[in-house]
Amino acid sequence: MSDAIAIILARGGSKGLPGKNTADVAGRPCIAWTIEAAMRSASVSRIVVSSDDQDALTIARELGCEAIDRPSTLAHDTATIDDAARHAYESIGSPAAPIVILYANVPVRPDSLIDDAVSMLVHTGCDSVQSYARVGKHHPWWTVRVSEDGLVSPWEGHVLYHNCFRRQDLPNAMVPDGGVIALTPDALMRRVGASDGPHCFLGTDRRGIITNEGDVIDIDSRIDQIVADAVLREAMHA
Repeated sequence: MSDAIAIILARGGSKGLPGKNTADVAGRPCIAWTIEAAMRSASVSRIVVSSDDQDALTIARELGCEAIDRPSTLAHDTATIDDAARHAYESIGSPAAPIVILYANVPVRPDSLIDDAVSMLVHTGCDSVQSYARVGKHHPWWTVRVSEDGLVSPWEGHVLYHNCFRRQDLPNAMVPDGGVIALTPDALMRRVGASDGPHCFLGTDRRGIITNEGDVIDIDSRIDQIVADAVLREAMHA
């Protein structure tokens, strides 16, 4: 299909769940599930792991990946993912190939998701492709404000819940789910003229792949870890 480069980002620090990238999920370090997903992808020919966590880098090397030591300036709470991805990309010589950004704390994603994103990137000529999940019951129409004295009011407009009370009547709404980002080197390196901002590395022509609720699980809390563990163990015994 393509000779894409997978850059797996595994920052060591996490306030929600310390050590989440190397935490046990269904009997394996969390990052191992993402590495294996990249290895199974027909479109990925090179896998690079960027981390300031030596345990994560050791796991990466043991599984046959290239390991990039991320400097502390790119590993703090406010460091951006695109800065870390650019550092890793430049560290391997800035090759002219599609780039796939994967998060080490996402052990559950559909088998075809990486290949589908790279295929859309290549065949449409867009700047980036990102996976999006349907928001389900956490729909923006059902978002409210609750005042200090408990008064409930619409988040926007004047009608509570947009006067919609059945989930199936809600209009489609998606949110980035962290499953995959595929993009061109020009987009990552901010050479496509996108307006400045935290997501300018996604370029101007941005496309999306829609996943179903639960298809992608990213671990940011202990609850997420428990759910991902259960999902993977069930799949292993299916």
